[in-house]
Amino acid sequence: MSSPTTAHLTAPATTSALDEETARAELYGLLAQLYYASPDPALLDALRVAVTEAPASGAFLQEPWQQLVAVARELTDGAVADEYDALFGGVGKPEVFLYGSHYLSGFLNEKPLARLRTDLQRLGLAAPEDMPDTEDHIAYLCEVMRYLIAGDDGGVCHLESQRTFFAAHIQPWVLQLCDVLEQQPRARFYAVLARFTRAFVAVEAQGFDMLE
Repeated sequence: MSSPTTAHLTAPATTSALDEETARAELYGLLAQLYYASPDPALLDALRVAVTEAPASGAFLQEPWQQLVAVARELTDGAVADEYDALFGGVGKPEVFLYGSHYLSGFLNEKPLARLRTDLQRLGLAAPEDMPDTEDHIAYLCEVMRYLIAGDDGGVCHLESQRTFFAAHIQPWVLQLCDVLEQQPRARFYAVLARFTRAFVAVEAQGFDMLE
């Protein structure tokens, strides 16, 4: 797996199965970019001009998507960059951890990370050698989901592998991350992103539940 790639920003609601899969992959790609690093100006500019009206009126993700686009328009590039650094960067312990092991075990680099690496190996995936973060970073997990949706390897890129990976490595902890971000006094852009993430995860969970 490579670092998060550029997503095409479109309204997160669709009318066909093919469009829906494309939108899901793009939204995972967008989340990967926004959580992986301070968003670059080109990404924020694309978000500011993104379509905000979903094709289906009243679509569940429409309101949180509109809020995300609105906060991107409200804040400057520098304000978003400063917020990212304040929340997730700095020297020593960050204000907010982006790693699943922290939420699942209370510590970094623990058993949840080992289980994740085993599952990644089973999928034939590995983090790039130059990636500074461990694989349980939320951005990397979103990038894995994007690959499992949009990748060309039919042996692993299918709904069942998506459902299994999501249930094992994202669903058990990502809402805790959203809680922390929404309660963080310094968070403006990322509080809104957390609300969108919460809504998107709910849609994904409901979709996967329908497979059972």
